[in-house]
Amino acid sequence: MSSGMTELAWFKSSYSGSDGDSCVEVAIAEQAVLVRDSKDVSRQPFTVGREGWRRFVRFASEH
Repeated sequence: MSSGMTELAWFKSSYSGSDGDSCVEVAIAEQAVLVRDSKDVSRQPFTVGREGWRRFVRFASEH
């Protein structure tokens, strides 16, 4: 993992369980949103463009 990844502020959804067994974390970068599995932070996160993320959040909030 690059040093820039560790400097990002990762956060979990308020819908994530308190047990920590099924959590997705996101970090907002300048050009994209990064998404990772909180149980396996050693794996490379995937990235979503900021506009794609906005569309996803809008869709999820409507359904």
